[in-house]
Amino acid sequence: MRRLLLTTLLFLGCVAAAVAPASAADKLSVRLDFSPWGVQAAIHLAQFKGWFKEAGLDVDIQDGRGSGNTIQLVNAGQADVGQVQVGLVGSARAKGATIRSIATFQRRTDLCILVDKDSPIGKVADLRGKRVVVFAASPWSPFVDVYLKSGGLTRDDLKLDVVDPAALWGTYIAKRADGLMSTVGSALPIAEQSRPSKCLLASDAGIAFPSYGLVAREDTIAAKGPALRKLIQVEQRAWQALHENPEEGVKAMIAERPDARLDEKILLGQIKLTLDYFETPASKGKPIGWQAKEDWEAALKSMEAAGVVNAGWNVSDYYTNVLVE
Repeated sequence: MRRLLLTTLLFLGCVAAAVAPASAADKLSVRLDFSPWGVQAAIHLAQFKGWFKEAGLDVDIQDGRGSGNTIQLVNAGQADVGQVQVGLVGSARAKGATIRSIATFQRRTDLCILVDKDSPIGKVADLRGKRVVVFAASPWSPFVDVYLKSGGLTRDDLKLDVVDPAALWGTYIAKRADGLMSTVGSALPIAEQSRPSKCLLASDAGIAFPSYGLVAREDTIAAKGPALRKLIQVEQRAWQALHENPEEGVKAMIAERPDARLDEKILLGQIKLTLDYFETPASKGKPIGWQAKEDWEAALKSMEAAGVVNAGWNVSDYYTNVLVE
């Protein structure tokens, strides 16, 4: 009788194990910066290939309405992670946010001013008397005066128009402006089709601003560290795959966002330019996403000069490498 009871219990245990649902995947919501464009290729590739699922993650990828807006939503707890321009962490923390950069993929400063490819404009001083457009929430906004000062100019020396984001490209393409403040990777491939352009880089004026990566709230980092680490590892895998075959990113993005009417040529150009801005001298040879203290110190000095952060900042408040392997 005793043996029968043990046998029965063992059998029932095996049945229960067979029919029990697998442990639920770790759920993460990731809010992107804007509607689909090339800098988002890795996360879409990972979703398309099923790599998140393989890692035990259930990732909800949401399109955004600007890096600043995404940071606000992440800080409000409405998304676990933001894929944004991580340099905006500086201004966000100055306003009381508790977010940090947990990985920066595009570590070189890519802020630029687009001008005609054959234009004689080649440096800051050449913008005297010109018309330049920017949108109010642009990451460029706090650095305008610092940038102009490096060329001996002030806002009085040119026409700086702050326009609605929806009017930005139309104004530039219609040649109602001589320059457009944007980023290299997002802007150059778009301009190539209707107004071939070149870039005046903010970094040439001494401005440091880390570009695209991942941000999360400090309490989310503490509560969901293992899941965030998996997220970064999968994105590292995807970025490495894109280094070898950027066309895969184009296919994945079109498959994941079929209604977005994406242009393959523009996407490919954006992906390639994004990859060009992955390394700084301080991060060379380090894992994808790893952040150098020297780069963040340079960025915070630029932010301090622009009045974004106050003196006396602690660099470790703005980023962490604890999740990057």
